[in-house]
Order: sequence, then structure tokens, then C-alpha cells
Amino acid sequence: MPSTIWGGSISFGLVSVPVKLTPATRSKDVSFNQLEAETGSRIRLRRVSEQTGEEVPMDQIVKGYEIAKGRYVVVEKDELDAIAPKATRNIEIEDFVDLDEIDPIYFVSPYYVLPDKSAAKPYRLLLEAMQELRKVAIGRVVMRGKEHLVAIRPMGDLLCVETMRYADEVIPIEEVGGAPDADLSEKELAMARQLVESLAEDFDAEKYENEYREQLMDLIERKSAGEEIVAEPESEEPAKVLDLMAALEASLQRSGNADALADKASTEQPAEKTVKKTTKQAPVRKTAAKKSATASTAKTAAKTAAKKTPAAKKRRSA
Repeated sequence: MPSTIWGGSISFGLVSVPVKLTPATRSKDVSFNQLEAETGSRIRLRRVSEQTGEEVPMDQIVKGYEIAKGRYVVVEKDELDAIAPKATRNIEIEDFVDLDEIDPIYFVSPYYVLPDKSAAKPYRLLLEAMQELRKVAIGRVVMRGKEHLVAIRPMGDLLCVETMRYADEVIPIEEVGGAPDADLSEKELAMARQLVESLAEDFDAEKYENEYREQLMDLIERKSAGEEIVAEPESEEPAKVLDLMAALEASLQRSGNADALADKASTEQPAEKTVKKTTKQAPVRKTAAKKSATASTAKTAAKTAAKKTPAAKKRRSA
């Protein structure tokens, strides 16, 4: 069972629920150590002074904030301790909000909320009330000397705490410019909708596997068993240049229900018209997901029309 990283209570009104937090995810990234090529000896990093080139002991290292190139403000440990958030054992709920009002871009790390044995009733009370009202609780918690904004939400038969980014940590869409305006025809829109519908499925997380990690671990296992690996050079194929309509048509031909969708579109769509689509700059909370979906659809169509990888074919057949 994962280790407990925080213990305390969740408070709403005068009700207090003793709980503990445990990680809800685990990293499966494959990490490497740096070795010396000739000897296979592990490479160690040392803290070296830029000025003298000599290693600096830990008791001589202080924290500095760069205010200009080469200029630092040194902040002492006791100064940091004086303003550090007070460690508390309580998450006080400040607000209840609708989950669909929180864009996923604000979420950082999830933790399962496990109730104390003596807190079964108030825990269940909070969980079921939030499930019925479809609400998410917003509060703050201090973990490892840092204060976090958190969302507490029902997840199956448990509560889940998600640490969150603050609003000023999310880059506004206006800052990156958003998607350019474009003139789209009714036929292009109809075909794009058909393509999305042909690829629509219920979400199943287990369907999507980390193929690179599996191939990497297979490579490591084969090499550890003494097998000699000969890397095959990649042959770069020139990208096929297709116009948008050709890419949409080719993508629909590769989908299973393209003919039925095409018949449906022909009966629903009048003569082709051109529609001016203008990108509106709205708060990131409301539009981030929609805009990324639009960009993703266009990108997927172009990629699918150009080339299907063996892995993609394997997933489609499955």
C-alpha cells in the first residue's frame, strides 16, 4: 500500500473528518544513470564554485534569488522559516463549486483521501452529499512546508484531493495568440464532424499503453541477457502533401462507418456555403479544452491521411 504523505482532517462547517492522504499515481518512467563509457563507473555531480572551480561543502551553500544578470539577493534560512506557511493538520473547505467549472489545466497531482477508522460516518456523509450535488470542494493544505490550493472531489467510493495551480501560474490564451481565423466551408465542417464521429469511443484508460516504455524495457532485457542489438537506420519517407479536403476524405475512407456517415451528411447538408470562423479570446477556464480539441482534430486528420503507423493500425484493429 502506498505510504501516507499527510495526516490531518477535512473541515466543512463545524464537521471535522480525520483523514490521511496517499499518492493516487505512480511514475513508470524509465530513468538512466550516467556512466563513464570506458570503465562503466557511475558519474557523480558535485557542487562546484563558478569562481574558484573548487567543491563547496553543504554548510557553505546559501540560497540566492537572481535579480539581474550575476546579481543575487541572498535569503537566509531563518528568514525563510519566519514567513513559511504554518504547518496545520487541517484542510478547511472554503467553497463548493461545479467540477465542469474547473479546467483540467489547473490540476497538478492527485491523492486518495483515506478516512480514519473512527470517521466513517462523517466521511461517507461528505462523499455522498458531494456526489448527489455534483460538487467539488476547494481548500488549502500545507504539505512539506508548502501551501497548496486543492480540490477535493468524489472518485468512485473515495474522495480524491487534487493539488492545483494558482490562476497566475496558468499562461493566458491571449499571451500565446490563440488559433488563427479561417474560412471554412459547410462541406469541410460536415466531413470533420463525420471524422470525429467515426473515431468516437467510450474512454477506456487501459486501452492506451506506453509503447515506447515497453519497447525500451524489452531492449534493456535483451541486452542484459547478452543479445547483440543492431539498430536499423530509419528511412525517412517524404511527407505526402494533401489538401484539407483530400485529407478528410482519405481519413473517412479508413474509418469503419464512413459510408453511413457520408449518406447522413448528404441528406442533412444543403448546398455548400462558406462560414467565417472567428476565434474568440475567452478565459482559459472556459475555452482551453475546446480549443485544444479543435487543434487536435485537425492535426489527427492530417497525420492519419499522411501515414498510419504499425502501432496505430494495431490499436485500431484491437
